[in-house]
Amino acid sequence: MATLPSVSYSITVRLELDAHGSAVSSLTNAVEHVGGIVTALDVNSAGHQRLRIDVTCAARDTDHAQAIVAALGAIEGVSVHKVSDRTFLMHLGGKIEMKSKVPLRNRDELSMAYTPGVARVSSAIAANRDDARRLTIKRNSVAVVTDGSAVLGLGNIGPEASMPVMEGKAALFKRFADIDAWPIALDTQDVDEIVRTVQIIAPGFGGINLEDISAPRCFEVEARLRELLDIPVFHDDQHGTAIVVLAALRNALRVVGKELGEVRVTMSGAGAAGTAILKLLMHAGAKDVIVCDIHGAVHEGRDDLDPNLEWIAANTNPTGYSGDLRGAVRGADVFIGVSAPNVLDGADIAEMNEGSIIFALANPDPEVDPEIAHLHAAVVATGRSDYPNQINNVLVFPGVFRGLLDAQSHKVTSDMMVAAADALASVVTDDELGPHYIIPSVFHQGLSQRVAAAVRDVALRDGGTGTPED
Repeated sequence: MATLPSVSYSITVRLELDAHGSAVSSLTNAVEHVGGIVTALDVNSAGHQRLRIDVTCAARDTDHAQAIVAALGAIEGVSVHKVSDRTFLMHLGGKIEMKSKVPLRNRDELSMAYTPGVARVSSAIAANRDDARRLTIKRNSVAVVTDGSAVLGLGNIGPEASMPVMEGKAALFKRFADIDAWPIALDTQDVDEIVRTVQIIAPGFGGINLEDISAPRCFEVEARLRELLDIPVFHDDQHGTAIVVLAALRNALRVVGKELGEVRVTMSGAGAAGTAILKLLMHAGAKDVIVCDIHGAVHEGRDDLDPNLEWIAANTNPTGYSGDLRGAVRGADVFIGVSAPNVLDGADIAEMNEGSIIFALANPDPEVDPEIAHLHAAVVATGRSDYPNQINNVLVFPGVFRGLLDAQSHKVTSDMMVAAADALASVVTDDELGPHYIIPSVFHQGLSQRVAAAVRDVALRDGGTGTPED
């Protein structure tokens, strides 16, 4: 599957060239000749003899960006002065900052914000710990916690390398739900140390967003923290993905005229995201599901099952199918992949039921080429931004936490997650719904607020005390 030029590999090349020559007209042609796309061309400075021009281009990857620079430099009369990677420039010095919400213009204001006035507020909280949610940043703050063990598609890259991702997550919290989120990268991958560290920093936060912690440790970390803490703990790689998948599937089923409780679902991937998707789909009414991992279908009696796979075997695959993924897809209505690239082809999709639905979510290369899948399936979704129907966690996690914080909830439950999925699905109206539009844009006005309201209503109804997998 060919990769198209992307803003993720956007560069700006500063060039100097003869003001009277024809080199300017050659710039765009040179970039396009090597497969790049010119997105901006700005004159930086001009003189009688020479021009300085900034050419901004989208490339496919780092090597392609270098090829574009070489092509520009090879034009007669053109010299390359500087090349800037726009993504790296965005990250210089980090992407977030802290600033005071209150003015500190004079001695009176300083005395109220800090000593001696602050002592009165601290004393009030000491007398009633619940006042921390009202009188401190706890009311609107989330810790984004990682150990750097499963970062995006990069794998176990460690805490320092995970920070740009955690900063990005914090920026998204602020942009889409006005939540103050703080990236916390831990220099340990020991479950006991992670749990204890989060436990002892928890008083300053209204919620914990676990991020990019590898399976199966993430299951234990989340379960133990949910038992220990009186604030919601949410592993976004699991539950954020699950919520968006359920929302998108609700709408995809509307497109093809089928019901969740009546379709057969085949899943590829039994890790953190796959297990969470499975559990939420079943909580929402799915009944006939087969889960496959690298060894084939998960079924009772398989001799390599860990505790997570044992649960899957006991609660899915009602016919005891024991073959491979291709066999499991045959005759299925829905395929959901959170596994590895190119595990299926067009012939496999053609053997699914009429009106089939494909969610091929492996990134950057899906389980099946979306272009090929479209030849046979009624609805196709991916995790990529360059195809319709992108399954993206940012659609839900800001709204979910906004609702949890507003309700001062102590837990996040499956009912809240289903409510979030239903709210997300409902954003797409009957007039808008179609094979290429089953999930709204992250920039859809009011999206996070609608998800937040749904979560808040369930949290207030249940008193925020339901069990996580009720």
